[in-house]
Amino acid sequence: MSNTQKVPVTILTGFLGSGKTTLLNRILSEEHGKKIAVIENEYGEVGIDQGLVINADEEVFEMSNGCICCTVRGDLIRVLGNLMKRRDKFDYVLVETTGLADPGPVAQTFFMDDEIREEFSLDGIVTLVDAAHIEQQLGRSDESSEQVAFADVLVLNKTDLVSDESLDNLESRLRDMNRMARVIRSKQADVSIDTVLNLSAFDLDQVLQRRPTFLEPEYPFEWTGVFSLEKGRYELTLEEGPDPTMSLVQLLDQGKDETALNTGAESCVRLYAEQEQLMNPGDLVPVGKHVNLQLQSEGTKSFFIDVDKARDIGLFTQHTAEEFNMKLTKVNTPSTDEIDNDQNISTISPIAERVWVAEHEHDDEVGSFAIEREGDVDPEKLNRWLSRLLSEKGVDIFRTKGFISYAGESKRIVFQGVHMLFTAQPDKEWGNEPRRNQLVFIGRNLDEAEMIKEFDKCLV
Repeated sequence: MSNTQKVPVTILTGFLGSGKTTLLNRILSEEHGKKIAVIENEYGEVGIDQGLVINADEEVFEMSNGCICCTVRGDLIRVLGNLMKRRDKFDYVLVETTGLADPGPVAQTFFMDDEIREEFSLDGIVTLVDAAHIEQQLGRSDESSEQVAFADVLVLNKTDLVSDESLDNLESRLRDMNRMARVIRSKQADVSIDTVLNLSAFDLDQVLQRRPTFLEPEYPFEWTGVFSLEKGRYELTLEEGPDPTMSLVQLLDQGKDETALNTGAESCVRLYAEQEQLMNPGDLVPVGKHVNLQLQSEGTKSFFIDVDKARDIGLFTQHTAEEFNMKLTKVNTPSTDEIDNDQNISTISPIAERVWVAEHEHDDEVGSFAIEREGDVDPEKLNRWLSRLLSEKGVDIFRTKGFISYAGESKRIVFQGVHMLFTAQPDKEWGNEPRRNQLVFIGRNLDEAEMIKEFDKCLV
């Protein structure tokens, strides 16, 4: 293996008209001080701005800002091999795929060819999405769904052409299809180079730090606030918001640390599954019941909560508190010589709050889910299961990533795959960290329950 560090590679994909060429030209013309080799598929919508080219030979162009540029006339492996002869000219590679291509085979190149794997490392896949047209494309074509499914970063471009509400709906739909991806909004592909390069997107630690909720189950509520309350009556006020009703569950003695919040959330999932009780303004909110606050009337609506002794209560709400400017205040009983004025009323802030990943129902075939289990797996059983799974379903499993704890191995194993190809390599020592397995699958028509059941059989 060569002594030099591996060259990181970003794959840039996206539908025709999504703005790839704009982004590419931006990268090539900007003075960013990086030496980037760009491999452009010759079937790109628009050629690279030829004004940037200084001297062109058959396959490699040198750019005025120190970048070099190739066209893929044949095999990507051959082009990469030619690039390596000019290793001093670049320290980064960007591969642009055509608007219709499934980025899978391009990504697989960096897993399957030994020489390529020794010289290059796949840093991430960036998919440009045309916010104004993606909704129609998702329904109509497999390719656009696959490009979303493969992405580590989704650049939601042309945001100036659609409403904020449409953008929010689109973003939640994309997140359901690919819970791993980071979503960035842009106009005219105006994103900083750093959002496209040096992503370390295959570094799951970074993904977890950036978005720790992606391994969690989806919940039917968006927000939890924990309030430390004295004995007495409290008023819950809500102003007009995005919905004429809001579901809510009140739990007593709700802890504020992460474990307690997760435990509360699990019990609320069961409560949310029960028939909801309708609550009109002025009603008293019961404990441990799934209620639906009726908010159709104009202006501020008030509901009441009674607390029998000093304790912490948790409110698990269908929407976030800020969407309705929701406030909790103590109802004071003024003494006879005290004038009842607004100075009596002060809003109580939560001692802990948590925004959960919202649940959205979409009928997209493409989706993602995570398996998270404590303990060790039997490497041979796991290998047999994964080999069988990927040989039968690999076409429909676009990306796999995660950490695995092998029995008898002191280092955690980093696992990643593209379609049928996967690698499992030792990473850092487990040390004092609890040994656990975290795997994410992104694909089409995945049988989540069956896959989890089969994975559980691999545990020691």
